Amino acid sequence: MFTKILYPTDFSDVSKKALEYVKKLKEAGTKEIVILHVIDEKGLVDFGARIAWARGRLSKVESEIREMLEKEAREELQAVESELKSIGFDVKVRMKVGSPYREILKVEEEEEVSAIVLGSHGISNIKEMLLGSVSEHVIRHCKKPVLIIKRQ
Repeated sequence: MFTKILYPTDFSDVSKKALEYVKKLKEAGTKEIVILHVIDEKGLVDFGARIAWARGRLSKVESEIREMLEKEAREELQAVESELKSIGFDVKVRMKVGSPYREILKVEEEEEVSAIVLGSHGISNIKEMLLGSVSEHVIRHCKKPVLIIKRQ
């Protein structure tokens, strides 16, 4: 039924917990996993702007930060990819820069996945109402089933 899974990860503890659920889907017939990591462009620009303001050069600092984040993400993605391949999954790795929930929804369509397995950080209800959350946006706008793994 769920032959191809999209597993978005930010490498947090709750994402690692979601990975444990992804692994268990092998027994249910899942054959392929698409691992997705999104570097949040809003956070990248905000962080880069604060540093650049202090240094007086935004674009160079933003570029340096992006390169550093991409390098770290590639290392983390390789580890997850190896782990999943060792279990017998076919694995595809994707890395994007943008809005996490928008990129998750784009990849959902591009890859024609059967379902999404996503960790939720469990932000408080008030904060979620004001700002929204990645998992909440994905649930509201995706076309495929979503399995949300909570932190607890």
